[in-house]
Amino acid sequence: MQLVEPRPDRPLPIRITPLIDVVFILLVFFMLTSRLLPVDHLELANQTGNTSPTTGDPIPEVSVLADGSIKWQGKHYTLEELTAQFTAQNIQEVNVTTAANTPLSEFTRVLSTLNQTRTYSGNGEITAHWRRANAPENQP
Repeated sequence: MQLVEPRPDRPLPIRITPLIDVVFILLVFFMLTSRLLPVDHLELANQTGNTSPTTGDPIPEVSVLADGSIKWQGKHYTLEELTAQFTAQNIQEVNVTTAANTPLSEFTRVLSTLNQTRTYSGNGEITAHWRRANAPENQP
């Protein structure tokens, strides 16, 4: 007496429909459970100190305001005026902070322009660091 039925001679076809169903269910699951990061925030990990590592002098700190002006030493400057001041005073390193309502485009414009400004002494470009402000004291 034979308890097990013999295998057929032809191969069994692989059914793909259940496999596709499982893939779509997994896709929907991961789409619904994933967390999308907000687009309006940019996370920068930049640990900047208060003094320059080469000279020990305090690094000048400028604040980019929401209207695009820049506050340095209590005065408001345009970007062109500020870069002229830095090149005239041979400032090679600067910390950049922002007000709470400063657009990302203004911050990026100031940071990239400062990084591309050459000093009069020919020692290279200004090194601009982003510095996170502790309190919203950068308001005009």
